[in-house]
Amino acid sequence: MISLLLHLLRLLPFLVGGHRQLALENLALRQQLDVYKRTVTRPPLRRRDRLFWVGLASIWAEWKQSLVIVTPDTVLRRQRRRFRAYWTHLSGRPTGGRPPIAPEIRALVRRMAAANPLWGAPRIHAELLKLGIDLSERTVSRLLPKRRTPPSQTWRTFLSNHVRDLVSFDFFTVPTAGLRVLFVLVVRAHHRRRVVHFNVTEHPTAQWTAQQIVDAFPDDSAPSYLLRDRDNVYGQAFRQRVKRMGIEEVLTAPQSPWQNPFAERLIGSIRRECLDHVVVLGERHLRRILTAYFAYYHRTRTHLSLENDGPDDPTNQEPSSPTHRSAHRVPA
Repeated sequence: MISLLLHLLRLLPFLVGGHRQLALENLALRQQLDVYKRTVTRPPLRRRDRLFWVGLASIWAEWKQSLVIVTPDTVLRRQRRRFRAYWTHLSGRPTGGRPPIAPEIRALVRRMAAANPLWGAPRIHAELLKLGIDLSERTVSRLLPKRRTPPSQTWRTFLSNHVRDLVSFDFFTVPTAGLRVLFVLVVRAHHRRRVVHFNVTEHPTAQWTAQQIVDAFPDDSAPSYLLRDRDNVYGQAFRQRVKRMGIEEVLTAPQSPWQNPFAERLIGSIRRECLDHVVVLGERHLRRILTAYFAYYHRTRTHLSLENDGPDDPTNQEPSSPTHRSAHRVPA
């Protein structure tokens, strides 16, 4: 009732001054607004409603007196929020310059640098161009991680690079039914796990062992490195023959068979899978047994290190090399 009287007093000049129709219409609208405010505490406003009051406040000084739905502070607060949002949008708008680098490309550059420590920015930049990724060399150098030490290949890479040039020598003993002890020499190439040569004798000497390495690697097919233990059977004659063939000997520590793991693993497989299940009658019998076993070992037996293939798997054969020769030699 009090608000209605205040509206009448405010519209009294219009009623007396000849604007009776406009004043009555204004009074009717204000009465309806009062009823609406009593029924709805906070009426919902749309975006265009807010923009209308913001615009009206900028051109009409007395807009606060006609505002009924919301308070004047609400309109001012919305105007300040709109102002901040506008200038925040302008400040965050990207300006001219280089486009940002995608996170996938950043990760690819770091992965290539980690997998190839000897590659620099020019090489990685060239590889990226082959993949259709257009980046400048300067950008690639900026994305590369900083190295504190000079680049060096890993041990796994080093061994993989030299695996074709490594062979292992080792002896193992086999008792016979006649209580004799036979010595078996095996020569195993690290690449493809091939047994390139084996022989049997009852009395191994340095001269006999030197002849075996000639039989294993004829015609300039000798490897670069030979891994063996410090047994006395590798005497002066053997060492001189190895040196003349251009092979560098790598000796294990005393009483450390685990430092020649390829040969020791082979000997263990021969015992577990073959010799532990037969009685050896003599030297010729042992040669026949080992010949049959190595045929199985190369062609049929699976090897975990070769992805369950055999050393003679036809899908993995490569051009002739010291490690891809005949699997074993049996002297006449």
